[in-house]
Amino acid sequence: MRGSKILITGPTGQVAVPVAKALAADNEVWGIARFTDAAGRADLEKSGVRCETVNLAGGDFAGIPTDFDYVINLAVAKSGRWDKDLAANAESVGLLMAHCREMKAFLHCSSGAVYDPPDDDPRSERAALGDNHKPLFPTYSISKIAGEVVVRTMARALGIPSTIARLNVPYGDNGGWPLFHLEMMLSGSPIPVPPGGPARYNLMHEDDIIATIPKLLEAASVPATTINWASEQLVSIQEWCTYLGSLVGVEPSFEVSDQALRGNPLDVTFMRELIGPATVDWKDGLHRMAAKFHPELVS
Repeated sequence: MRGSKILITGPTGQVAVPVAKALAADNEVWGIARFTDAAGRADLEKSGVRCETVNLAGGDFAGIPTDFDYVINLAVAKSGRWDKDLAANAESVGLLMAHCREMKAFLHCSSGAVYDPPDDDPRSERAALGDNHKPLFPTYSISKIAGEVVVRTMARALGIPSTIARLNVPYGDNGGWPLFHLEMMLSGSPIPVPPGGPARYNLMHEDDIIATIPKLLEAASVPATTINWASEQLVSIQEWCTYLGSLVGVEPSFEVSDQALRGNPLDVTFMRELIGPATVDWKDGLHRMAAKFHPELVS
């Protein structure tokens, strides 16, 4: 992607920071968020991202241009308040699409957390939806499902080519869930895991996220395209914690908890056919992450 005008929501988030910086190298990139962290805003602006303060939950985009080529929605709210999270994760999406209705394509980052949690079989895009993350984030799964419905509705109502990408465990040089586990291990805290077998997920490195975004925008359609956005490698919490522990010289301990999330493996057959697979090996990616945050421990 070169020479395009792109709007990114939530550019201060874990996923969005490297995306915004990468796209700003060859495009005019705008980022909208509350920007409560002045240092984070300055870092983005240094990379060429134009930052504008917007409260997404408020849905007021009056001061934002309408002539974007592409809009990438990477914002997320997990406050636990239903009114706030539904407004930010669903209502604001429709208002933003209406505001930028002349765009070429809209990319909505959803989550693998929208799938129903009972079993550990990889879920395709046709699998049942449900309240997957209720034990930890009571509003998250439901508000993300609501956001998908809003995108599908607005895509049809306004004729906006759209892609809904269900991301599963993003991580990389900007952190992620495995980094939280690494810090817990270094502090001597046990890692909570659910009862039963290993809790498997698809780790998705930020390099693959960045590389596939142009392809996801190309795949946008009316009705909206829905796709699992994840690596083909299924890795359990136990596996990645054991590997991270080997890098820093710590033996992880695990604590079985009914409140821990069950594994959430995704079937990425459709992704492989439509845009191609992710390419970063999970061990290579975790090694890079650990070395970034703890160079004193990892060569």
